[in-house]
Amino acid sequence: MRTLVRGSSSLLVGIAIPALLHTLDVHAQELLKDQLAHRAIERRAVEAMIWGMPAVNADLMLQTMLNTTNAKVNEIIFWSRPVNWKNQTLTPNPDAIYFMSFWNVKDGPVVIEVPAAQGGSIAGNIVDAWQMPLEDAGPDGADKGKGGKYVILPPGYSGKVPEGTIPLRSETNSGFALLRSNLASHSNADIAKSVAYGKQIKVYPLSQAAKPPPTKFTDVYDALFDSTIKYDGSFYRSLARVVQNEPWLQRDRAMIDPLRTIGIEKGRPFNPDDRTLAVLDSAAREAHAELSARYDEGFPVINPGIRWFPAAMPEMVKAASTAYADPDTYPVDARGVSYTLGFTGIKRIGTAQFYLMTSKDKDGDAFDGGKLYRLTVPAKAPVKQYWSVTVYDRETHALVPNMDRASVASTSTGVQTNADGSMDVYFGPEAPEGKQANWVPTDANRKFELLFRLYGPEKPLFEKTWKLPDVEKVATK
Repeated sequence: MRTLVRGSSSLLVGIAIPALLHTLDVHAQELLKDQLAHRAIERRAVEAMIWGMPAVNADLMLQTMLNTTNAKVNEIIFWSRPVNWKNQTLTPNPDAIYFMSFWNVKDGPVVIEVPAAQGGSIAGNIVDAWQMPLEDAGPDGADKGKGGKYVILPPGYSGKVPEGTIPLRSETNSGFALLRSNLASHSNADIAKSVAYGKQIKVYPLSQAAKPPPTKFTDVYDALFDSTIKYDGSFYRSLARVVQNEPWLQRDRAMIDPLRTIGIEKGRPFNPDDRTLAVLDSAAREAHAELSARYDEGFPVINPGIRWFPAAMPEMVKAASTAYADPDTYPVDARGVSYTLGFTGIKRIGTAQFYLMTSKDKDGDAFDGGKLYRLTVPAKAPVKQYWSVTVYDRETHALVPNMDRASVASTSTGVQTNADGSMDVYFGPEAPEGKQANWVPTDANRKFELLFRLYGPEKPLFEKTWKLPDVEKVATK
């Protein structure tokens, strides 16, 4: 009996071991399958954030307008004074009066009418949903300061376009116009003049061009207008909304399957479960780290040995100005970084404005809001209008919260110049004695970055006979 039992036990063990191994193998395969699915979602979500950055950037501004103001599409929102910190868009200009129209041509062409440069002027950009510039407006735009009717046409539009207008063929159903009404100074009189000039802008359907209805203007100066990028799973909800609302562009069709992997598909709702949302949160953090690292590496500088760099990479400037015409290039990575920093697209960059940026001082150290710095702007700055330098939060790329001002400009009231015509601008938590007008406050607990704007830039900038020097630390007691 014992032998039989032993034999039976051996037989049972002999049967059980292969079965157990098979079960373990199936379990391992299931684990591997889950891991691969997890990794596929995470990997493709990282790339989706980088690729989708300009469209989500624009959508966040649109949704902020729709959810926090009474304005609607094909109207105009404006800031009745130079923007303060409540404007939490990316790197806005606190030395101009902002007018914006979020347009939609799904129901037919829309006209944006810009006034002639008499008694004021516009520095404007009209872009599609991907912030690809359709045209610039104003003296350095298509109307050359004579004023113009910019007619935005829907994708595939084959109807007639009125003579004497400026037709813009859009590949998307929506987009926006950023129309800056230039400001001579921050005096109340000049602000009122700039606002009144901007209110001559009109937006209306082409179908009502014979008798345009009045344009509705909504003042959003006092609203908390927060469209900063959220580096979490909510980013993909915005991206899903863009995919539903906009046609696929030929250049982007390779993203259809990757987006399906993360649950974004045209014609289907985006409803990630908690597990998928956790993966998307992780992917968003990874993409943020990657984009931030690329920004920290710095763009190509304008002058060797000096840290200021143009606020857009050369390959991005070329692609945007030619509507991505080169079939052998598509600078998605450069575009992704660019639209973490700012918004809009400029077709003729270097004409109406030019931007220089830096997040480090002369020694290569990141700007620290608890320290004092000085920038000496050389005399005879090469601008037809004005220059300005603005402090932004390094993390959000928006204006620093709760600061009563964000910039110093050549048009600022009371600024002091040096004997040689240069101007010292200070950045720090407290103003140096007697330098209040030349000082921009910083948050002692946060890092910051600087954007130097030149409106109406002139040849010495591009010929490099005029150079903006590095920002230097100032020793304090």
